[in-house]
Amino acid sequence: MRSLFVKIFLSFWLAQALFIVLATLGTLAMRPGREAAAVEGQESRIFTEAIQAYQNGGEDGLRKFYWSMRDNQRLHVFLFDAQGLDLAGHQPPDWILKVYRGETWTADTVWGRLRAMQFLRQTTTLADGHKYTLVIQLPPLKHAFFGPNADPKLAIAIAILSSGIVCFLLARYITSPVVRLRAATQKLASGDLSARVGGSRGKDDLSELVRDFDRMAERIENLLEAQGRLLKDISHELRSPLARLNVALELARQRSGPEAQTSLDRMEREANRLNELIGRLLTIARLEGGTEAIQAVPVRMDELVTDVANDAAYEAQSRGCKVECTILTDLVVLGDLSLLHSAIENVVRNAIRYTREGTTVHVRLEQRIAGLGAEVYAVVQVIDSGAGVPQDALEKIFLPFYRIDDARGRGTGGAGLGLAIADRAVRLHGGRATAANLPRGGLIVELLLPAVAESNTQKLSKPVEVNEDISVK
Repeated sequence: MRSLFVKIFLSFWLAQALFIVLATLGTLAMRPGREAAAVEGQESRIFTEAIQAYQNGGEDGLRKFYWSMRDNQRLHVFLFDAQGLDLAGHQPPDWILKVYRGETWTADTVWGRLRAMQFLRQTTTLADGHKYTLVIQLPPLKHAFFGPNADPKLAIAIAILSSGIVCFLLARYITSPVVRLRAATQKLASGDLSARVGGSRGKDDLSELVRDFDRMAERIENLLEAQGRLLKDISHELRSPLARLNVALELARQRSGPEAQTSLDRMEREANRLNELIGRLLTIARLEGGTEAIQAVPVRMDELVTDVANDAAYEAQSRGCKVECTILTDLVVLGDLSLLHSAIENVVRNAIRYTREGTTVHVRLEQRIAGLGAEVYAVVQVIDSGAGVPQDALEKIFLPFYRIDDARGRGTGGAGLGLAIADRAVRLHGGRATAANLPRGGLIVELLLPAVAESNTQKLSKPVEVNEDISVK
C-alpha cells in the first residue's frame, strides 16, 4: 500500500503544479489589460509632459501634473532626479523606490506581469545634462483568478483541466493492470490454464497482485497437469496387471473343476468392471486435459440417437425396463461421432441404471432456437422415472466420481464418471449439459449441441406422450 500511496500523493502535487503552470500561462495571456497596453505606448509622451510641468511650474506644477494623471488616467506618476529624489517634494512609497532602483520587475518584463502591482520605468538624460527617471504605477488590472476583479470561471476551468489530466493518467495507470487481470481471470475461468497477465515489472501493490495472480495460475496449471498425468499413469499402470489377471483367469479355468467356475466368473466380472473404469478414467483425463482430438464430421443426430436408444434397450431388459425414442428433427451437428455417441450413451445408461424397475426411459431429440443470434441447437433429452436427485446436487452430478451416496453407487455399480464424461464431451463441442427434477419424480437430463443448419424440421416419427406431468422447456 505504501508505494500506491506515494503515487497518489505525488499525483496530487503534480495536479497542483500543473494548475500553477496553467494559471501562470493564463495570467501571461491576460496581462497587461487594454489600459496598461495603451500606457506602455505613451511613456515617452508622459515623460515629456512631466519634465515640462516641472520646468515650467516647479514642484507645484509637477504636483498638479501628478493629480491630473491620477484623476484622468488613474496613473500614479513619479519623477526622480539623478539623486533619487522625487522632484514634486513627496516621499514616495517603498515599492516605488524599489522600482526606481531597479530592484523589482517592471510590466514590460515577463515576471513583472505576474505581480499584483505593475510599474513602468524610463530614464532619460536631457541635453543640459540632467538625468531624470519616470516611474508609472499602472492602474489595477482585472485579476485572472482571485480578488474583487477576478474571473472565477477561468480559475475553475483551469483547476478542472489540470486535475482531470492528472486523474486520467492516474486512473489509466491503476486500471490498466486491473483490466489485464480481469481478462486473464476470464480466460482462466473458461478453462484456459495458460492465461497469464504478464508485463508487470513495477514494485507497487497492483504489480505485486498481477505477479501473484500469474504465480497462482501457473501453480493451478501445474497441479491440474500433474493430476492428469497421475491419472493417466495410474490407469496405464493398472492395465498391465489387469491383462495378466485375465490371462491367469483363463489358465485357472482350464486347470480348475466346475466347482470353481462361479468364483472365476465373479473374478472376471470384477476385472472387466475395473477395466471399464480405467477406460473411463483415461477418457476423463483426455477430456480434462484438452488433448482429445476431435474429428469434426457432420453427424446426423437422428441416426445417432436412434442407434444409442436401440443398444440401450437391450441392456434395459435385465431390469425389466424399456427405452422409447422420439425423434422430432433431423439436425446435423459438426463434431466427433465417437465422443457424441459416448456422451449420449452414458446419459441413457445412467437413466437405465437409476430408473425404477419396470418403467420406461424416454429419449427425445428436438430442435431449439436460443441466444441473441437465434442459434439452432440439437437437444437430446433423457427422462427416467427414478427418485431424482437433491436440488443442490443437480450440478454436482456432472463432476467426476460424484455420487449422491456410496450405497447407491455400490448398488448400481456406478463410479460417478458417466455424466462427467458426457458433460465434458458436450462442452468440448460448444454445448452444455443440464439436469432437472420432474414434478412427480424422475430426472430429465438435457444435452444441448449447436447444430450446423436446420435441414428439415418435419417430424420423422410420431411423438410419444410419456407423462402428462413431463414438461420439456
